[in-house]
This record gives sequence, structure tokens and C-alpha cells, in this order.
Amino acid sequence: MVSTMVFDAHRHIGVLPAHPFYGGPPVNPDVTARATVKRLLADLDAEGTERALVLPNYGVPDPDAAFALNDLALEAAQADDRVRAGLWVSPLPRDEERTARALALAGESGVRALKLSFLLGGRPTDPACRPGLDRIFAAAARHGLVVHVHTSPGAASDVDEVGHLVEWYADRVPVHLVHFGGGMSGHIKLAGSRFFDWIAAGKRVYTDLSWAIGFAPYWLAREIERRGLGHDRVLFASDQPWGDFAGEHARMSAATGGGDLGRLVFHDTFASLYD
Repeated sequence: MVSTMVFDAHRHIGVLPAHPFYGGPPVNPDVTARATVKRLLADLDAEGTERALVLPNYGVPDPDAAFALNDLALEAAQADDRVRAGLWVSPLPRDEERTARALALAGESGVRALKLSFLLGGRPTDPACRPGLDRIFAAAARHGLVVHVHTSPGAASDVDEVGHLVEWYADRVPVHLVHFGGGMSGHIKLAGSRFFDWIAAGKRVYTDLSWAIGFAPYWLAREIERRGLGHDRVLFASDQPWGDFAGEHARMSAATGGGDLGRLVFHDTFASLYD
């Protein structure tokens, strides 16, 4: 158990089917995935996590698996006040009906976010996705929700693509960019200028550093101090079961120190954004 109050802004619930990733045999790499609310809450107890945003698990190339876990995320949020739920949505035309059902739950007690990832198809600049994106962000604005977006280097999840969502929608809807770009190029694009330029322009943009390469948390903390902004836009996230709570916590603790920035990262910014 950690010794400081911790709010986790990004973790998952649900067990996925085995899948033959990268041409290998079917495997379940997310070995700490939790199938029940009881097991999830036991993890929070063991860690000392006092609040958590819980999202459907995903990763296999089957959107049904993620959509099917929306009810479990909602169940978790309504079972324990420590939990806030994010709902899986998609801008893909083929997912329109399933996303409509998810958005119908957006006003339910405990729902605080909508989760987007282009790992399962589409891209922000695909004209076929724009009507779906408009519907998703309109629902977020209507219900006062955050839109939670996966980032990783290259392809449709690159900051160059996902950044369009910040430009188009973050004047009125908070956008949480997961993984701070997800790798070397994304970290440099964001910490080098883009993240701070968006904040200075009034965009409601947030991030977490789960999966970040070792230098990134330290550099971002230094840039926040040097520039005098962004201190209230960074959140701690474990990304369990794909991430590792203990490792992520140790890294962010070391980078932010025990002062005001650490308090914001581990507690206060979550409280203002997701409570």
C-alpha cells in the first residue's frame, strides 16, 4: 500500500478473450485483468487507491469485447463511490448503433468519461469518422463528461492525428490524452511545445504519463516549472492491467516530488476533473 492519497485516472475492468497477437498462438497478456467488481475493489484496497476512473478493457481487434464491458464499468461506479466510469464509444460508421447505446448511458450516475481509441480502426481525419466524433463530443458536452483518448506513436493514434480532436473540440469539452503521446516522438511533440501551446490557447487538454519513456515525466515536470503552466493538467494513471501500478506510482512520485505538483498529479486534478 502506498503512503500518500492516490487517485488513479485510467485503469480497466474486464477480461478479454485470448487472441493470436502478431501471428502467434492465442494469449492473454493482461494477466492482472479483473472480471468482477469485487476483484477490482480489492485491488484498490491493496494499493491504497482512493478514487479511480475505470474503463472497459480493450486490446483485441473486436469492438464487441469493449462495448460489452460498458455495463461492468457502470456497475463498478454504482457499487462504490471510489469508482468513476468511462464508457467505450467509437466514431466508426459500423459502430454507430453500439455507440448510440453507450451514449444512452452517459447520464447515468457515476459516468464521468467517454473512451475513444483508434487502435480498433478509423482515424480522426477520416471524413467517415467526423459525424461520429461530432455526436460523441456533443454528448460529452451535454453531460459534462471528459473524452479520454488513447495516444501512441505513428498511424491513427499519433499526436499529429489525435491533436485534431484538441483543436476541434477542447474549447468546450475536456480532452484527456492518455500516455502523453505514448513514446519518444509523442513525448517530444507534446513537451517540446504542443501541450503547452494548447493550454495557453485555452484548450481544455489533460494528460497522464502511463507507458511514458523514462525521461518524459522528469522533462514534463521541469517544463511545467519553467513555463509556469500545465501544473493542473497532468494526472497519475496506472493503466492496469496493461500498466503496472507500483512502477507508474514510483516513477511519477520521483518526477513530481512531494510538493504542490505531486499533490495535483496524484489527487487534486482528478478531483476537479472526474469527481
